[in-house]
Amino acid sequence: MLKIRTACLEDAQLLSSHNCAMAMETEDKILDPVASLAGVEGLFERPQFGFYLVAEVDSVPAATLMVTYEWSDWRNGLFWWIQSVYVKAEFRRQGIYRTMYQQLQAMAEASSIPVCGFRLYAESQNTNAQATYKDCGMKVCDYVMFEQGTP
Repeated sequence: MLKIRTACLEDAQLLSSHNCAMAMETEDKILDPVASLAGVEGLFERPQFGFYLVAEVDSVPAATLMVTYEWSDWRNGLFWWIQSVYVKAEFRRQGIYRTMYQQLQAMAEASSIPVCGFRLYAESQNTNAQATYKDCGMKVCDYVMFEQGTP
């Protein structure tokens, strides 16, 4: 049985391990597990920035994702950015992400702060993930993403 729930601090190690696995699979990056865990715990310390969802199949953690908030002055509402999506290999192609996305849509509908849309970014080579997002009704944006880290 599939259950989707909002994550709690006790899930921090699971979330961090999923982040590390996702970074390795999608970008061939090794994350510092201490920094990753601190980053996950940091969101729990600052809930105004977002939240995590956990999907469990028969009480076994199968998938996780993070949502962060971006205020849109054009739309007078929040975009919910879906990030750090990870579905364990043995649970893929079973509709778990789709169910998590539907849960997010229901949560957005019930939110007291208007949610004007959902956004996410995917690695350009991750065509399986892109197909999943398109199947859920998302569309490729016209924006190009830029980044600069701080020293």
